Amino acid sequence: MRMRAWCVSLVVIACTFAAATIARAQDTTTAPGVRLGLSYTAGSKPGVIVLPVQDDYDDSLRLIVQRDLDYSDRTTVIALDETTLSGLVPAVGGKINFPLVAKFGAALLIRMTPTTQGLHVAAYDVARGQLLQSEHFLFDRRDRDWRFALHGVSDQIEQWAFGKRGIAQSRIAYVNDGELRIVDSDGAETRSITTGRGALSPAWSPNGGSVVFTVLGNAGTQVQELDVRTGRTRRVSQIRVGLNITPIYQPGGNAILYAQGTGNGTDLVLAGLDSGPPKKITIGRGTDNTSPSYSPDGHQIAFISGKSGAPQVYIMDADGSNVQLVTPYTAGVRSYRASPDWSPDGRAIAYEQQNGNFQVFMIDLRDRVPKQLTSEAENEDPSWAPDGRHIVFTSSRGGDKQLWILDTESGRARQLTHSRGARLAAWSPILANPEVGTYSQ
Repeated sequence: MRMRAWCVSLVVIACTFAAATIARAQDTTTAPGVRLGLSYTAGSKPGVIVLPVQDDYDDSLRLIVQRDLDYSDRTTVIALDETTLSGLVPAVGGKINFPLVAKFGAALLIRMTPTTQGLHVAAYDVARGQLLQSEHFLFDRRDRDWRFALHGVSDQIEQWAFGKRGIAQSRIAYVNDGELRIVDSDGAETRSITTGRGALSPAWSPNGGSVVFTVLGNAGTQVQELDVRTGRTRRVSQIRVGLNITPIYQPGGNAILYAQGTGNGTDLVLAGLDSGPPKKITIGRGTDNTSPSYSPDGHQIAFISGKSGAPQVYIMDADGSNVQLVTPYTAGVRSYRASPDWSPDGRAIAYEQQNGNFQVFMIDLRDRVPKQLTSEAENEDPSWAPDGRHIVFTSSRGGDKQLWILDTESGRARQLTHSRGARLAAWSPILANPEVGTYSQ
C-alpha cells in the first residue's frame, strides 16, 4: 500500500513501453446509412461469436480478440466447436447464416480476414442480419508489438457495438521485488523496465508518454520522469532531494503534484516540470497530507490527511481551498483510509480501508455512501481503468500478493499477474489515442 502505517518511506517509480498501434485505412465496404450501434436487450450482456481466421494456424488472433471482449465485461463470448463454426458461414458464397447464429444466442458476429497489407475486420448485427461496421487495419505480425496492436482491433469493435472504446489497448505498471514492470491489460507480455531496486508507486502522464516516480538515495528521495518513447530518465530539478513521495501528473501534464515531508508533517506541493519554484498546496501544521489524485477535469484533488486524528479521504479545490472530508468519520471510532484514486468519469473515488485486513472501497460522490468492493483476504491500492468501470488492485487472496482486476458493476474478478509480490499498480490511459498522438517502441 502507498502509505501503510502512515509512514512516509515510499518511493515512486515508473517507466513504460509505448504502445504500438494499428494504422487504420478508410473502409469503403461499409454500406452507407448503416445504423451504428448494436441491437440487443437493454441490461443484458450480448453474446458474441468470433469466427476463425484464415491462415491463423495457432488461432492467436481470434483468441486474443475473444479474450479482450470477454474481459471488457460488456459481452458474453460464445465458444463453439470448429464444425459448428464452419456451418455459420458456408464455403459456397460465404454468406452468413444469421438465423443459425441467432440460435446460439449471439447478438454480434465478428469476422476477421487477413489481407496483403493487414487485417479486414467486420462486425455484424445478428438481429438485423446486416453489417454493423467494418474497417481495414494495417497490421504486420512481424512487428514486435503486434499483439498489443491487435488489442486496438478489439477496442474498435467495442466502439462500433457500444459507442465507447474498449480498454484492451492499455497497460498496467506495477512494482515487483523493487523493479518496475509493465503488463498488458489481459495479463500477457510482462516486461521489467527498471533494473535497480527500490521502485514504488508508478504514475502515468495523461497521454501515457511518460511516467513520474521517486528514487531513493542516500540523501532521501528524488522525483524523476521517464520518457517511455526514448527510455531516458531525467530528474525534475525543481524538486530538491528530501522526503518526496506519491507524485502524480497535473492533468495538463506540465507539473507534478507530490507529498513533501518536513519535520513538521507532510504537505502536497506542486512543481512545474520546466521552471518555477514548487508551490505548497496544503498547510498541514504537523499532520500528514499525501497520496493525491486529481479529478478528471483537474479542478479538485482527492488526498489522504490525518488532520482528524486518523488517515481519511478528503477532497479540495486544486488551489488547496474548500477542503471537505469525504469518508464517514466518527471521533473515537478507529478507522484508517488510504490510497485514493479518482475515477476517470469523475463519479467516484476508490480507496482502501482497514477492516481488520485492508479492503477496497469506493464512494459515489453524489450520495457519499461508501461501497465495499472486496472482502476475500487482503486487498489494497486500487487504480481505475480508463473506462471508469474496472479497478486493478493488490490482493493476497491467492496466497501471496498479486494484481487482480475487478469489474465494479458485476463483481467479477480475475488475476492479472502471476509473480509473487506484485503490488502498487497504476493503470495507464488508452495508449492509442489519436488526439494525443500514437507511438511505438
